[in-house]
Amino acid sequence: MSEVHPSAVPGVAIVGGGPAGLIAAEILRAAGMDVDLFEAKGSVGRKFLIAGKGGLNLTHSEPFDAFVARYGARSAAVAGWLRRFDAQALRDWARGHGVETFVGSSGRVFPADLKAAPLLRGWVRRLREAGVRFHVQHRWLGWGDDGAMRFDTPHGARSLHARATLLALGGASWPQLGSDGAWVPALQQAGIEVAPLQPANCGFDIDWSAHFAERHAGAPLKPVVLQWNDMQGSPHQLQGECVVTATGIEGSAIYAIAAGLRDAIERDGETTLWLDLVPGRAVERLTSDLGRPRGKRSVGEHLRRSAGIAGVQAGLLREVSGRELPDDPRALATLLKRLPLRLLRPRPVAEAISTAGGVRLETLDDALMAPARPGVFVAGEMLDWEAPTGGYLLTACFASGVVAAEGVLAWLARGETATAAIGPDAVVR
Repeated sequence: MSEVHPSAVPGVAIVGGGPAGLIAAEILRAAGMDVDLFEAKGSVGRKFLIAGKGGLNLTHSEPFDAFVARYGARSAAVAGWLRRFDAQALRDWARGHGVETFVGSSGRVFPADLKAAPLLRGWVRRLREAGVRFHVQHRWLGWGDDGAMRFDTPHGARSLHARATLLALGGASWPQLGSDGAWVPALQQAGIEVAPLQPANCGFDIDWSAHFAERHAGAPLKPVVLQWNDMQGSPHQLQGECVVTATGIEGSAIYAIAAGLRDAIERDGETTLWLDLVPGRAVERLTSDLGRPRGKRSVGEHLRRSAGIAGVQAGLLREVSGRELPDDPRALATLLKRLPLRLLRPRPVAEAISTAGGVRLETLDDALMAPARPGVFVAGEMLDWEAPTGGYLLTACFASGVVAAEGVLAWLARGETATAAIGPDAVVR
């Protein structure tokens, strides 16, 4: 990068145009701050749009305590953010932007039209009208020796100071949308601790045989009951839906328990997930059904008529059993009720819906400022927390953006600035 004389932003520089960065910009501008928002891509909110492609799941309607529990080991920290900006606050915010919401049958909350694009377009338009300055195709590279932020732009290198900086650069999932984790080295060099980025809400590899993968990849398994043991060995189960992939398994039920499965693989090298392919039918009844004489019917036809096992379920049964099924009805019933799958590894973080790991909360204060870099605040998915899908990811991203923005305001109100000499009229264009 060539040597560039730093310019200055008269107020706050926000780096990252996802929900956390945008809500922070809204709060800071409403408080009268000059706000410049920098985005590496050509437009903001790209992952937000993808998240809403099949219907924007904005948040969830469950009670606060149950909601907070979804954040696992980070529940206490995220609870603090949500006390400032919770699910109802997010719905109220959407209504303030002209978007009504409704609660679906699963308890998830959606915009009335289910779409992300109208909400995002209106949001960005209002931010521009309010005076937020957007700078797209500005890829943040870290800080120079003089403390100035460094950017790579289509017009060459750019270096600038700001009174305060709020980083909302996302995790490392869906890198084509801008969240590629490239910020990790810069923060580590600045003395800000970062936990390794890992896939969250992801699928897992099982390494099927070529025959099974070619025949059944993309086939849904529903309904099934997932059974697994947590890190302490306690058993759990969850009914839901999942999908066979070319390499393994994924889907909403898998995402809901992915964190524990991933951690077990990291500790033990692999883990076992059991599937109940015949939920709602006890082993005793299934044994009786399978024990009926099959006459001239094939084994496959007998399974279909007696237990409803056909297609991908029948293929999965043979894949796991080595194609030799037990002759004993009870042994076969037991296998159908607890079919073991060896999960070998999570899919790569670039394929995951979201990211675990990130800036350790222990290295930040309660306002999400990094004491190692006074005046630098962090928000969104680049923080070290995770949650299942269902609206929890977006809600915490919004909430952390609110907390960080209010932290910026409080810090500046104390008369502190991130850099010393700043020209009163200097603005990056």
